[in-house]
Amino acid sequence: MSKRSTADYGRRALLRVGIGAAGVLALQGLLPATAAWGQTASGSAKIKIGVIGSGHIGGTVGGLWVKAGHPVCFSSRHPDQLQGLVTSLGALAQAGAVEQAIAFGDVIFIAVPYNALPQIGKDYAQALADKVVLDATNAMAKRDGPLADEAARDGSGVTSQKYLPGTHLVRAFNTLHYTILAQEANRPAPRLAIPIAGDDPHAVQVAAALVHDAGFDPVEVGKLADARRFQFGGPGFGQNVTAAQLRQTLSLAS
Repeated sequence: MSKRSTADYGRRALLRVGIGAAGVLALQGLLPATAAWGQTASGSAKIKIGVIGSGHIGGTVGGLWVKAGHPVCFSSRHPDQLQGLVTSLGALAQAGAVEQAIAFGDVIFIAVPYNALPQIGKDYAQALADKVVLDATNAMAKRDGPLADEAARDGSGVTSQKYLPGTHLVRAFNTLHYTILAQEANRPAPRLAIPIAGDDPHAVQVAAALVHDAGFDPVEVGKLADARRFQFGGPGFGQNVTAAQLRQTLSLAS
């Protein structure tokens, strides 16, 4: 069995027994010993998630994790404007400043304009160090200028890691409109596919478990360099398809 097949088998086995993202983190030594343990509604272990950028994508995906039973701290430059969101989601949701979300989360989800990444990496480098970070950003030429050119040349995954050094970065949730994510989460099988990619296999396992907990099927595309295959303009971008169909589109092994 190949290394990739072994990793996929191990991840699927963890999900089958309901260990979830927190269990993967704990087994790989990425979950702090002080983290609170509990059970989600589906029986998997809870994990605290900090969201940076709580607009359409951050609010939608973070909301799906709350509904799955995970505590989530939503953040923005104006956290007072998030009170309606957290009130609608209930006791597991809270709002705060970016530094509060980072301190709260054992996993961080970033959903901001791409040109905000360098400043986030500069301002919060120490707080983000060694954290699993799920990156849902997209580089757009009209908005992001030279940074979009860099992402087009080097790939969004590699570029994001450059500006978020020291993190265990995984690209995820960047390919679909938030309305599709909201409408299609937890649909009857076969569920909608979410492509992911990262250099740290342990972080990729965590991301895969959280994709599953949000109500989708993760498709592991490869390393961060391979994330260009589903960045804006790539063949995997905007694919509202099942995991089997996405693997076929990207010529990935089943």
